[in-house]
Amino acid sequence: MTLQSNPNAEVWLLTGSQSLYGDDTLRQVAEQSQEVARTLDQAGSIPVKIVWKPVLKTPEAIKQICLEASSNQNCIGVITWMHTFSPSKMWIGGLINLSKPLLHLHTQANAQLPWDSIDMDFMNLNQAAHGDREHGHIQSRINNGRKIVVGHFADPVVINRIANWVRAAIGWDTSQNLKMARFGDNMRSVAVTDGDKTSAQMRFGFSVEAYGINDLAAEISQVTEQEIDVLVLDYLKTYAVVESLQPNGAQHDSLRYAASIEIAMRKFLTRGGFSAFTTNFEDLGALRQLPGIAVQRLMADGYGFGGEGDWKTSALLRIVKSMSVGLPGGTSFMEDYTYHFGPGEPKVLGAHMLEVCPTITSKKAKCEIHPLGIGGKEDPVRLVFDATPAPGLVISLTDMGERFRLIANEIEIVESDQPLPKLPVAHAVWKPLPSLSTSAECWIYAGGSHHTVLTTTVGAEVLRDFAEIAGVELLSIGIKTDPIEFRKEVRWNASYFKLTSGI
Repeated sequence: MTLQSNPNAEVWLLTGSQSLYGDDTLRQVAEQSQEVARTLDQAGSIPVKIVWKPVLKTPEAIKQICLEASSNQNCIGVITWMHTFSPSKMWIGGLINLSKPLLHLHTQANAQLPWDSIDMDFMNLNQAAHGDREHGHIQSRINNGRKIVVGHFADPVVINRIANWVRAAIGWDTSQNLKMARFGDNMRSVAVTDGDKTSAQMRFGFSVEAYGINDLAAEISQVTEQEIDVLVLDYLKTYAVVESLQPNGAQHDSLRYAASIEIAMRKFLTRGGFSAFTTNFEDLGALRQLPGIAVQRLMADGYGFGGEGDWKTSALLRIVKSMSVGLPGGTSFMEDYTYHFGPGEPKVLGAHMLEVCPTITSKKAKCEIHPLGIGGKEDPVRLVFDATPAPGLVISLTDMGERFRLIANEIEIVESDQPLPKLPVAHAVWKPLPSLSTSAECWIYAGGSHHTVLTTTVGAEVLRDFAEIAGVELLSIGIKTDPIEFRKEVRWNASYFKLTSGI
């Protein structure tokens, strides 16, 4: 069953004006702002409901609606628009009490001017050109994170930018309500998968709860043979299952045990309200094999996952998956594993021991079993496939000690130069932009993890909007990246975040 974010999520449209203009003008303001809300709500690319709220004309009403938005579990963000001139001091009490993401839409009811009929009535009604500047001033004074979108509300470009911000707001709402089950600790002596979970909860809202791996083993022991029969039948119908795992095959028992892991994990996560989890091959307790196909299928249903106890990547994966609702493509846990430096164009071969999400392929996955040289357990069952070519991003969330940092690299997933018949894991081959050498240099300089979230659904603007909402640093590597300028940006950012965090 696909894991859903808040099915009742909505964004509120808050329209600013004042009583100065009289009832007739205010009636038109209300009608036109309702049309804005209706147009956005009916846009197929915006994945939540856009809700119109009555025109705001007083400081008291503004503060009240901002308090309501902040306390409403279904409201994941607000859009503000100053249809007429709305003195910005009226907005101070509201904005300083608003805890939800904010988009400032600088638009107007008419796309073009009626040149031959403009009079002062028209001018008094359509004042967003300077009303929104007044509004922007107070937001800059308060220094709150927000997105600004300029253009006519019906313009597809404007709608697309709003849709991207809405997806970021969905991700923020997901993060604020995310609970993670961490089976065991992180891989011993590894720095990047470690970090400050308390600081992460303060910054992002998600909580990380530790469980012994034998808590999962106890759940596995309660799975019935009938439950396993049903899931194995699903495996046989959905995937190209190798002969040895087929009924009466020599290793069919391994497939049944893998199915029991998935059943137990789903029960454990559902009962605890968890939408993300981690495992660690160094800490398998009574488990007979490292979870493989179970993890892959849970990721395909929207769960976050991180290998070797990587709770930050697990949380990020769940957040990105929630932001991609309704979009084509896929999102997966990933690792930069090895390089092809040439001949031909340099590329990255990404994979992991087992745990790559099948949403990144359009092909029918193979269900196979192969030895795993680490962990000291039985051979694990896994899905094997190659990622479908597409543009995408690889994203890392790292703990820099005094703050968190997001790093994103634009990539192009491509076909492998030659078949990989002996590679026993799912994988992706990609060209990082602007080049492998520049990408890797900048990534390493920024302290990015070897674990990442690979997505072909969520674009760079969504991630930028999320970083703005979260108030975290984002370093982007793309076609225009220059290593010298990138290093300058890293140093400037260090100064900025140090100054803004206080002493």
